[in-house]
Amino acid sequence: MNIFLKELKSYRKSLIFWSIGVFLMVASGMAKYEAYSSSGQSINDLIADLPKSMKAVMGFGVVDLSKISGYYSLLYIYLLLMATIHAAMLGASIIAKEERDKTAEFLFVKPVSRNTIISAKLLAAFTNIVIFNLVTWGSLIILVGKYNSAGEAVNGDIALTMVGMFILQVLFMVIGSALAAVKKKPKTAPSLATGVLLLTYMLSIAIDLNENIEGMKYFTPFKYFDAKNVMFAGGLEAIFIVISVIIIAALLVVTFTFYKKKDLNA
Repeated sequence: MNIFLKELKSYRKSLIFWSIGVFLMVASGMAKYEAYSSSGQSINDLIADLPKSMKAVMGFGVVDLSKISGYYSLLYIYLLLMATIHAAMLGASIIAKEERDKTAEFLFVKPVSRNTIISAKLLAAFTNIVIFNLVTWGSLIILVGKYNSAGEAVNGDIALTMVGMFILQVLFMVIGSALAAVKKKPKTAPSLATGVLLLTYMLSIAIDLNENIEGMKYFTPFKYFDAKNVMFAGGLEAIFIVISVIIIAALLVVTFTFYKKKDLNA
């Protein structure tokens, strides 16, 4: 419990900054929606002539962006990127920080097993991403509701996408923790975890550009809970939930197994 509370305290300021950042992102995104809506020109007309590649990179799909639900499905992509980057870096750094800060010798001479230490650290990271997810969710409910002049029912869609976001947050958190446990140089784990994230995101864009590689969607978590599919095509798919749970469980095993055997740099 002491380790858990210490880790929460260590990442308190970081969580506050990330939470403020996601609130501001939601606020700026919805302010842009209001500006487009009040301009008298449809946002769909503005993007109609953009190249397909640019639409894919920027997240413009086949949804109606003049509706707040369609616009939210676009904003969600950027919120998801922010949430998963936070989770990946957190998962990697919370495991690697003792070696990085040269405090491993102090912590691991305590009468506490490595498994207990890793469990406390991962629980602290999990608590951080729960709070981040709830802040994002609350920001969306408040700000989307404020600009939802048409009275469109979107709270249910927001809830579904937040569940999808949470699953991906946990997934990228354990990707980060597994890399930190495996890597001999723990300082590189956060950047490597972010690199894996960006690589899978770019793969999701490539799939949008080329329908012939649609089967590759199983290799990029960003296709598991795509807002367009979750909101407009049947909700969360069971197959992707199962795949996510299996990957999370496997990476937890990797984290505990490799860290238990690891020679720590004191």
